[in-house]
Amino acid sequence: MAFTVRPAGPTDGAALVALVRGLAEFERLPPPDDEAAERLVAHAFGPHPRFDVLMAEVDGDVRAYALFFETYSTFLAAPSLWLEDLFVDPVVRGRGIGTALMREVARVAVARGCRRLEWNVLDWNERAQAFYRALGARMLGEWQGCRLEGDALARVAR
Repeated sequence: MAFTVRPAGPTDGAALVALVRGLAEFERLPPPDDEAAERLVAHAFGPHPRFDVLMAEVDGDVRAYALFFETYSTFLAAPSLWLEDLFVDPVVRGRGIGTALMREVARVAVARGCRRLEWNVLDWNERAQAFYRALGARMLGEWQGCRLEGDALARVAR
């Protein structure tokens, strides 16, 4: 099975939405509705992209993606790269596609002068945790993710 990793382009909008919905199903979360899917595509490929996307094609079909964007570390006084999503269609897992995507994201980070590549992994996703450890990632058990959304975000913003 041959695969290629490449930057996503405007014609990849439908494939990106399908993969994001696949990730949501895997993570047992509600997927983006049609309105959110439209925003996702606009934010990916519009005049001012908000993030970067890499796609992996297997035999001509897009079957995996990595979505990432720059952040900044004040302590390092340097940019970082945040990996928001890494998803490989379950049908093609275990064939090196996730590793190839991670390598390409790491190359982008290094090329941009980033001193870190960071992401979250679900506490129940032991397979992903093992994969990341095999790459040399360190799990940051001392950090807890925090989130404001919906009414709570609006309340704080007032």
